[in-house]
Amino acid sequence: MLDTPSAQVPTLSLADADRDPDGFAAAFGGSFERYGFAVIADHGISEDLIARAWAQTQALFALDEDEKRRHHLAGSGGARGYTPFRTEIAKGADVVDLKEFWHVGRELPAGHPYADRMAANVWPARPEGFRETFVELFAAFDRAGDRLLSAIARHLGLAPDWFDPAVKDGNSVLRLLHYPPIPADAPGVRAGAHEDINLITLLLGAEEAGLELLDRDGRWLAIKPPEGAMVVNVGDMLQRLTNHVLPSTTHRVVNPPPERRGHSRYSMPFFLHPAPDFLIETLPSCVSDTNPNRYPTPITAHDYLHERLVEIGLIKA
Repeated sequence: MLDTPSAQVPTLSLADADRDPDGFAAAFGGSFERYGFAVIADHGISEDLIARAWAQTQALFALDEDEKRRHHLAGSGGARGYTPFRTEIAKGADVVDLKEFWHVGRELPAGHPYADRMAANVWPARPEGFRETFVELFAAFDRAGDRLLSAIARHLGLAPDWFDPAVKDGNSVLRLLHYPPIPADAPGVRAGAHEDINLITLLLGAEEAGLELLDRDGRWLAIKPPEGAMVVNVGDMLQRLTNHVLPSTTHRVVNPPPERRGHSRYSMPFFLHPAPDFLIETLPSCVSDTNPNRYPTPITAHDYLHERLVEIGLIKA
């Protein structure tokens, strides 16, 4: 891992989306087309809120195993609450990932039409203030994600608000991730090579080494964002929508060097999903003689998500 070259993913300022929306959209979309990834500074999520979220994430995973497992909903696909260590497996992998995680979803009002497809949140009694912190952080990620989707729409030649109805009350998930200390002979890696399911992923916590993307030439490249910056990547839903114009790049989290294996690693990805009934149908502008439509049959976001959760072992077929 120490010899892994770094990906030359540009760091872009989201503040430029206000000053020069077309210029930012071109740079952001260009980074997505080249790498499937971008690094975003000035994302608008307050440092105080992020610091509070890190502290509560560490306190959550420091709870004893029995207390955490009381918030594991067997058979739910890990949609909300706690998913224990060594549960999730990358599609096609032979060994499970070396991680545990907690999912926070959108808070829906009683009687909401999506309530049958979007589970209610599970809130722990400890650490104190957990619910308030992560409802606030979810909303902040939502706002940042909307701004980034607007830039993607511009890059694709769509109206800047094209994604707004698609993601209104979307089934997005904030994942609190803990990669515990691991022995030198641990089988597998912290997160096996995979692609994300959703539209885009917004990730905090990638400053701790380990995140790598698979480049076009088959080399693994390390992603090393500046402190406080966010890593953003294309998910399979956006790849499908754009007929691979924007690629969902394979990535992984490798194990640290021996001197760091006694340390935990934490990260917070926000998986931005459309609403369950959004129809993922190839954009006509992304189809051409040289790029024929790979997906002539559309699929709803809910059905696509279910298929993928079965593939990664969170839902039993």
